[in-house]
Amino acid sequence: MSLTDTTLKEKYPAKAHCQRVAKYLTDRGLPSDAVIYLEAQKTRMVEDDDQADHFRQRRYFFYLSGCKVPDAYLVYNIPQNILTLFIPPIDPESVIWAGLPESKEEALAKYDVDDVLYTNEVNAALAAYGPRKTTSVYAIPEQVSEHITFLPFVGTELSSLREAIDECRVIKDTYEVALIRKANEISTLAHIEAQKAASTATNEEQLYGAFIGTCISNGAHEQAYHSICATGHSCATLHYIRNDQPLRNRLNVLLDAGAEYDCYCADITRTFPLSGTFTPESQTIYDLVKEMQESCFDMLYAGMNWEDVHENAHKVAIKGLLKAGILKGSEQELLEKRISTAFFPHGLGHYLGMDTHDTGGHANYEDPDPMFKYLRVRGQVPAGAVITVEPGIYFCRFIIEPVLEDPERAKYIVKEALDKYWDVGGVRIEDDVLIKDEKEGGWENLTDTPKL
Repeated sequence: MSLTDTTLKEKYPAKAHCQRVAKYLTDRGLPSDAVIYLEAQKTRMVEDDDQADHFRQRRYFFYLSGCKVPDAYLVYNIPQNILTLFIPPIDPESVIWAGLPESKEEALAKYDVDDVLYTNEVNAALAAYGPRKTTSVYAIPEQVSEHITFLPFVGTELSSLREAIDECRVIKDTYEVALIRKANEISTLAHIEAQKAASTATNEEQLYGAFIGTCISNGAHEQAYHSICATGHSCATLHYIRNDQPLRNRLNVLLDAGAEYDCYCADITRTFPLSGTFTPESQTIYDLVKEMQESCFDMLYAGMNWEDVHENAHKVAIKGLLKAGILKGSEQELLEKRISTAFFPHGLGHYLGMDTHDTGGHANYEDPDPMFKYLRVRGQVPAGAVITVEPGIYFCRFIIEPVLEDPERAKYIVKEALDKYWDVGGVRIEDDVLIKDEKEGGWENLTDTPKL
């Protein structure tokens, strides 16, 4: 059994997460004689149907419970350090259709909680934590059911809990890293199978199906996001979702796909030639993107400024595009004029965890600087964060042609050279990286998916 699988035999560390969130709140002068209250996602019915909609657990609730049961609740008493999980009671009619749910005893053995009660006991439990015992309750206002009352408490604090969990989620513990590593291991198997399928496939759907089927067969029944299985010119569409086009006369595949394992995500992109061999132009761009990524890897350490790493990727891109004859001018001028954003328009990466674009990145989408506008992480990256490193170069007419129509910017692009590169579409390479203390090696690539 691998170290990852051994780690995952333990309970999800919900109690430690509660303590971390409580410390974040109280360190900012907020009440310590308080409880944290959260609700699981509700069962929702499909519109115009009698079936339940696909269930996805609320990430805030899961972070403090490790529980994927719908319609559940939790209360964490900060001063007493007691975490209570509330699960739905047995409904005989539901058992006929869905079988027996988890019992209290099973839930107590499975989850890192101190007590398990039924959901019809929530208000009574909150009343027991009221005045003379705890004075405040932390909650997320839009995630509180109408029948829940906080009247037993002197005060409610509804503005800080979401932020506290968002910020605490940035730094992953050993168990969380193991979950992300497991999601990466399964995703790697799926990427390999999709690449194998490319030798006989006639449609993007077959590559997409190979990826999804392999994930399910290996224990990942959910996807971290809708897979991007793009070919040809579609590789230049950053969030392409059709995945249904014929492969005839297309050069390359850009597969951006990741499994979700126990609510934690992988996010991996590989670009490869359908024929098995890149054209010279595709090889030029692939090598450049790989150089961009490797150069950024060399800059990773705890406390680094993510804007600096992102800017470095642009500098490498400019050098490569100059060498390829696609750009002209000085490197400094091209950087100052932000010409490279026509070919590399997105941010270098984002935090990864329970969400593909995980919390705590402090993006600034109002930034007037086009180089940083779409950067999802700003500022220093701490040890314990998992971040994607995903440079790319794209030949998208809808981005590049407006630049060509602007005389001030068009003079830096060799228009004739572009004709050789439109069919490349786009190249992106993406890995998931754990940032570590320098004494631990600085960083670790959690993605073992083969590259060309």
